[in-house]
Amino acid sequence: MTQYADEASFLANYNRREFDAPLLTVDPVLFTYHQAQLKVLLVERSAYPERGLWGLPGGFVQIDTDISLEDTARRKLQEKTGIIPPYLEQLYTFGSNQRDKRGWAVTVAYTALMAYQECASHIESVSDVQWQPLDQLNKLTLAFDHQQIIEFARERLRQKALYSIVPAYALPEKFTLPELQQLHEVLLGKPLQKKSFRRRIEEAELLIDTGEKRSDGSGRPAVLYRMKEGAGGYTFVRNLEE
Repeated sequence: MTQYADEASFLANYNRREFDAPLLTVDPVLFTYHQAQLKVLLVERSAYPERGLWGLPGGFVQIDTDISLEDTARRKLQEKTGIIPPYLEQLYTFGSNQRDKRGWAVTVAYTALMAYQECASHIESVSDVQWQPLDQLNKLTLAFDHQQIIEFARERLRQKALYSIVPAYALPEKFTLPELQQLHEVLLGKPLQKKSFRRRIEEAELLIDTGEKRSDGSGRPAVLYRMKEGAGGYTFVRNLEE
C-alpha cells in the first residue's frame, strides 16, 4: 500500500475508478391533481434500454455539474418536462443488481408536486411526456422498477395527507377548501367530515384568503385561498381523519 505524506498528496493521486461503482440515477415522482384524479408524470423512452416503455423523468447524476442530488432531480425534470416543481422532497433509495439491464444500479427517488400544466420534452431520449392517472398505471408496462417506486411515493403522499397540507402543492396557486378536502379524500381513499376538516385547517392558520371567489355553478361561490409561506412544513398533532 502506498504511503502518502499528507491528505493532499493522497487526494492528488487518488483514482476513483479503482473500485467498481454502481450506476447512479435520480428519479423524481411528480404528482398533480387534475379532473378529480391524482396523476403522475411519465415519459416515453426513445432509447435503450427499455425503449418504448413509460417511466419516470429521471436520469444519471452529472458529476461535473450537479452539486447535489436535488440539483440532478431538478435538472432532469427541466430537461424532460420543461418544468421545475414548487415541492421536491427526497423519498427513498432503491438499489440492486436486478433494477437495470446495464448493471448494478442505485436510484435516489424524490417526491414532487405541482399544479397541473402541459409539459413537453426538451431532450432527445424522450419521445413523449404525459400525465397518467394513477388508477390506470396497471394498464401500462413501466420501465425498470418504476411501478414500485411510484407506489412507494403514493403511500408517502398518503401519509403526508394525514398530517399536513403538503398535497396542496398539487393544486393551482389559488384553490377552495372543498378542492383541498377532495384531494385529501382521494389520497386517503375515504370521505372526511366537512366541518371538522375546515375547522382544523382554519385553526392552523395555514392559508391566506385571497379575497376572491369562484363558483362551480351548483351553489354559492367558494372563497379562494393560497398557502402561506412554509405552510407545507406544518404538522397536525392529530391526523385529519380524527
